Amino acid sequence: MHGAGGDAGWRFDNSYARLPEQLFSPALPKAVRDPSVAVFNEPLAADLGLDPAILLAVAEGIFSGNALPPGAEPIAQAYAGHQFGHFTNLGDGRAILLGEHITPDSRRVDIQLKGSGRTRYSRGGDGRAALGPMLREYCVSEGMHALGIPTTRSLAVVATGEWVLRTTPLPGAVLTRIAASHIRVGTFEYAAAIDAQGAAPAGTTTNHPPAQQGATPPGLLPALLNHAIARHDPTLAATDDPATEFLGAVVARQAHLLARWMLVGFVHGVMNTDNMAVSGETIDYGPCAFLDAYDPTTVFSSIDQQARYAYANQPAIAHWNLARLAESLLPLVRGDEEAALEKVQGVLAHFPELFERHHLAGARAKLGLITQENGDRDLFTALLGQMHEAGADFTTTFAALAGMAESGAATGEPWSLPVFHDWSTRWLERLKRQPGSLSEAATRMRRVNPLVIPRNQKVEEALQAAESGDLSVAHRLLAAIRAPWIESAENAAYRAAPPRGCGPYRTFCGT
Repeated sequence: MHGAGGDAGWRFDNSYARLPEQLFSPALPKAVRDPSVAVFNEPLAADLGLDPAILLAVAEGIFSGNALPPGAEPIAQAYAGHQFGHFTNLGDGRAILLGEHITPDSRRVDIQLKGSGRTRYSRGGDGRAALGPMLREYCVSEGMHALGIPTTRSLAVVATGEWVLRTTPLPGAVLTRIAASHIRVGTFEYAAAIDAQGAAPAGTTTNHPPAQQGATPPGLLPALLNHAIARHDPTLAATDDPATEFLGAVVARQAHLLARWMLVGFVHGVMNTDNMAVSGETIDYGPCAFLDAYDPTTVFSSIDQQARYAYANQPAIAHWNLARLAESLLPLVRGDEEAALEKVQGVLAHFPELFERHHLAGARAKLGLITQENGDRDLFTALLGQMHEAGADFTTTFAALAGMAESGAATGEPWSLPVFHDWSTRWLERLKRQPGSLSEAATRMRRVNPLVIPRNQKVEEALQAAESGDLSVAHRLLAAIRAPWIESAENAAYRAAPPRGCGPYRTFCGT
C-alpha cells in the first residue's frame, strides 16, 4: 500500500499509537475493487488546511483505503461499552484510525476510515459498510454542524464498487470521519477493566496480552487519562486532582450537547457508552433520526425494543453513561476510597443542573425571550404538551413562532387549532413584558429555530436514490441542510413536515 496526496497539506502525528499497545492494534485498510467518490466535503477539507483540488485528485485512493496519506500510522482502537445496559468488549471492528492531522491553527483531529475492512476486533463481522448508512452519517452530521451542534464530521464517502451482504446485497462504501478524538467513555471502561483484572476483559483480544509479557500492563488508565487531558483539557494537567477535574469537564460538555440535541428534536438512537465521546461531540449516526410529530416517547431504532434510548430518556441516559465514566476514573481520583467516591458523586450530581441550565436558556431563545421569569419553564413545557396533543410537527411549529410574533395573533398551522389558543395568548403577553418589539423577537427566533433539518423521509429518499446510482438527490439534500435558517425556493421541499398518517419511521444500525 503506497502513500498518496503528499502535497495536499497532510501533517500527521500519531500520539494515540504511542500509548500502551493494549489500547489498540495495528491495522491496514483492505483494498477495494473500483473506488469512486460519492461525496467530498471541500469546505471541511479547506478548514483542515488541506488543498481540496489536490486532495480530490487522489480522493479515490486515499478515502477508500487503497492508499495511505504520508505520515499515517493506521490502527484500530480497543474499547468496551455498556450496550443497552450490558457490558461488552468491543473495539473498531470496521474502522481504522489513520492518525491525527494537525491543522494550520494547531488543532489535532482524528482521520478515520469507516468500512475499511476487518480488524482484530471485528468479532466475525466483515469490516465493511454499505453506501446508505455512510451517506446517512455524512448528511446528518453536516446537518448537525450547520445547526451549531458539536459533532464529528465526514470528509468523504467513497463507493467501493463491491457489494456488502446485509439482509440483501448492498453497494459498499467507506466513510472518512473527522473527530476531535475517538476516545469514548467505553475506552476508559476498557482501560479500567484491564488495570483492575491485570489482564484484558474475558473474550477480548489485545496486541500483547499480559501472559505473553509476563507482567500486568503498567497502568493503562493513567496513560489514557493523561492522553485525553493533553488532547482535550490541557490546563487540567497541573491541577491537584486531574481525574476529578476531567470528569467535570466531560460532564459539562455532555450537558451542553444533550440540551442541544433536545432543542432540535434529535434522537441518537443508540446511546451506548461506546458511542459517547469525551470530547463532547456527537458520534455514531447509525439509527439516528429527528422528531416529526412531537412525542417524547419516540423511538426510531429497530433494535431498541425496550425504548431505552427514546427521545425523552436521552438526558437520563447521558447521566447514566457518565456514571460509568466516573466508576472507571475512580482509581485515579485523589483521596481514600470514601473521599474519592464522594468527589465523583458530587461531580455527577451537577449534570442535571447543568443540563437544565443549558436547556432552559435554549428554550427561552426558541420562544424569543431575552429576560427571565419564573414561569418560563412551564410556558415551554406547556407548549410541548399541546404539540403532543395536537400531533404538531416539532420543527415547523417552532419555526412558525416568528410569524406569529410579527402578526401578534395566532394564525396559520398549527396555531389556528383551538388547543393552542390559550397558550399563544399567554406567550404573546410574555413577549410584550420584555424590552424590544415583537419584530425584534421574531428576528431572534429565526436565528435559533431552523426551517430545515435532515428530515427522515428526505434522507431516505437520498439514500435510496444513491443506492440506485443517482447521487444528485443527496447533493440537493446537502445543499438544503447546510443552510437551515434560510427560506428559499430551493429548500421549500425540505421544510415541510411529512403528511399525517405516515407509518412509524424505523432506522437500522447498518452493521
